[in-house]
Amino acid sequence: MKLKFAAILAAWLSIAPIFLLAQTGFSLSGKITGTNQQPLDGATVYLLNGADSVLLKTALADAKGEYKFVNLKTGSYKLSVSTVGYKSYRSAVFQLVGDKVMQAIVLEALGTALKEVSITAQRPFVQQLIDRTVISPEALISNAGGTALDVLEKSPGVLVDQNGAVTLKGKGVTIFIDDKPTYLSGAELESYLRSLNASAIDQVELMPNPPAKYDAAGNGGVINIRTKKSKLRGFNGSLNLAYARGRYGRTNNSLNFNYRNNQLNVFGNLNYGHNSGFSDLDIYRHFQDANGVVTSNFAQNSYIKRASDTYLAKVGADYYLNEKSTLGVNFTGITNPSSNTTPVTSLFTNAANQLDSTILADNRQHNTFRNGGANLNYRYQIDKSGHELAVDADYLDYKTNANQSFNNSSFLPDGTLVKNEILTGMLPAHIKIWSGKVDYSRPLKNGLKLAAGAKTSYTNTDNIADYFYKTNGTMVPDYGKTNHFIYKENINAAYLNANKDFKRLSIQAGLRLENTVSDGHQLGNVQKPDSSFKRHYTNLFPTVYLLYKLDTADRNQFSINYGRRIDRPYYQDLNPFLSPLDKFTYYTGNPFLRPTFTDNIELSHIFKNRFTTTVSYSRSRDDVNETIEIVDGIYYSRPGNIGRYTVKQISFNASFDPTKWFNLNFDGRVTNVHSVSDFYTGLLDTKGTYYFVRQVSTFKTGKDWSLQLESGYQSKITNAQFILGSRGRVNVSASKKFGANLTLKMVANDIFYTFKNTGIINNLANTKANWTNLGDTRTGVISLSYRFGKAISGQRNHDANGAEDEKNRVKN
Repeated sequence: MKLKFAAILAAWLSIAPIFLLAQTGFSLSGKITGTNQQPLDGATVYLLNGADSVLLKTALADAKGEYKFVNLKTGSYKLSVSTVGYKSYRSAVFQLVGDKVMQAIVLEALGTALKEVSITAQRPFVQQLIDRTVISPEALISNAGGTALDVLEKSPGVLVDQNGAVTLKGKGVTIFIDDKPTYLSGAELESYLRSLNASAIDQVELMPNPPAKYDAAGNGGVINIRTKKSKLRGFNGSLNLAYARGRYGRTNNSLNFNYRNNQLNVFGNLNYGHNSGFSDLDIYRHFQDANGVVTSNFAQNSYIKRASDTYLAKVGADYYLNEKSTLGVNFTGITNPSSNTTPVTSLFTNAANQLDSTILADNRQHNTFRNGGANLNYRYQIDKSGHELAVDADYLDYKTNANQSFNNSSFLPDGTLVKNEILTGMLPAHIKIWSGKVDYSRPLKNGLKLAAGAKTSYTNTDNIADYFYKTNGTMVPDYGKTNHFIYKENINAAYLNANKDFKRLSIQAGLRLENTVSDGHQLGNVQKPDSSFKRHYTNLFPTVYLLYKLDTADRNQFSINYGRRIDRPYYQDLNPFLSPLDKFTYYTGNPFLRPTFTDNIELSHIFKNRFTTTVSYSRSRDDVNETIEIVDGIYYSRPGNIGRYTVKQISFNASFDPTKWFNLNFDGRVTNVHSVSDFYTGLLDTKGTYYFVRQVSTFKTGKDWSLQLESGYQSKITNAQFILGSRGRVNVSASKKFGANLTLKMVANDIFYTFKNTGIINNLANTKANWTNLGDTRTGVISLSYRFGKAISGQRNHDANGAEDEKNRVKN
């Protein structure tokens, strides 16, 4: 691996001087004023493609009303300009053959009400950049009333399984909110993503090979969810109300507000959601002898009824000390009480499928999830070119608790009660995270942009499990499951990144160094001895991106990128606790998990900025995956290093506009997955190819009406020990605007009720197993969105582009 990195770095350094001598693109600049010749600071200027009006770049006018676009190629363009209180403007098509200064654009005043504002440039659903794919959730009407998890599920290349686990192109990812890692996984991450309203999301960035600025964690890369940040001055905001009904009802409501006046900007998001749903889970296990003859059978049905309430608050403020310095503070609070009730019926039959016994269970669990966070940030804009310094300090505090109750009654075939068992458990957990980072960027006169930074983080997790059996009315400790686990981790990192755009070639390369020190301690109990482990490792993570334009009209572009990633085990996966899901299924962690290292490479062809074809290859070492082992008829689910994991993929994304009133977006991919590992039952060597297709058709049937038909299908997936069944769904949605402020959306999800989870578990000792899981996926949704507020004209403006580029404005 070190030789591979050295070769890549040497190749990059050898060609860098050639890039530095290449010719850069042209600039386009101008000025925006009102009819009284007053500069309109903060006016938004959109640069559009002259042929099809596709949005290419965005700029904000400064305090003098001036704007500038750089590194442009020869071609035809349009300009579109909008700002609060003025009529929108769109220019005629013009040609750019060199540096150009436009005549001043004069906007006509309308007044200050937001209802007069109309932005003419519409974002596409999918945009392809050199190092990421950008998704605009609002382009999909069916996201109305949904959550961040729903948005991810509808993004190209992203899959969300029945347990809420998120993968990108078949591999695990790290989830960021506004460029901040969530530090969550499993049920906690699922709860967090369900607490974030889709209406609060501005963009989703999919990065299989993230730049060096991002943490190297996640063998599938990073998904960064950017929340909305208003640039309008004055007091403004939006109210979003949504109600969904399947078998059960749910609601998701949010209030976003922003007040910006002179040197102060105050913003916030308040969210309340109630979610009720179910999982109707059937599990079948067939036990065999050494000759493969069935000796007994097990059939279990669990009807899991879930209910939860989510309260989320994000508030923050930015204070502009002067034209160059900004001081910001952000606070986040989430509480998510939830409860599950699970009646379970388990039937044991003999080889002739005759009933041997029945176990009826009444399982209940009450969970609490609380998260509090604080961020202090400082940004110093050295000049308008993007030369700046940003500093962030964060503290996050997660508290979870689960109170479990398992009441099992065993019966003979004639209904005679044989035994009753009651097991209770209390599982509090506390995670504290401290993090600090500094980022510095410096554009040079020859067009080269350099960035460097450093980060340190410290995590402390404290997990307790107390289990008791009730015997003859007395609670007795169950020392086989009771435990106390403490885990500490310190990660220190530094990075260097460089990028440059030329007339036809763009290049970006980076190198990240990460040092990890971890310490785990299992305290044990009167029956289990203490145990501990320590790990210390340092690694380098290179990234390289190349984008080449074959023609000046951008009809054909090729890109290639390479990156190395690490996937550290989740905190709860290192926890060796034995936690029952029911009497016959247990989850346990694995303190011996090793980190996963992955090499990713992608080659893409982009045609007319509308059609993208990508071929990708990745290989992981010590990949972590769920494993199932059967011991005495009991299932034990634990994470394990399954060895070598190889993913090959061809994907395609296209956007068509056959007419002005019809748009079609298509996403498809074919993936081959190959796993090789030593396993409980011997060598595990599985491979399989699956495909996924999805289309979104949008019809603009009138000035204020839009209709969408969305459908997708996934074939069966072979992944290590599991074969996941095929599934698909069809959604229909409509949107109606009432003026510029009020929007009504109506959605019918999974109208044919085909989004069902099925699967087979292989490589079990003398056992065959499969499952079917039905959820509350067929729903109807009605959503209302209302924008409110007025703008204040003539104030100073703080250019937020630099903050976006440095990605240090945190609202999570």
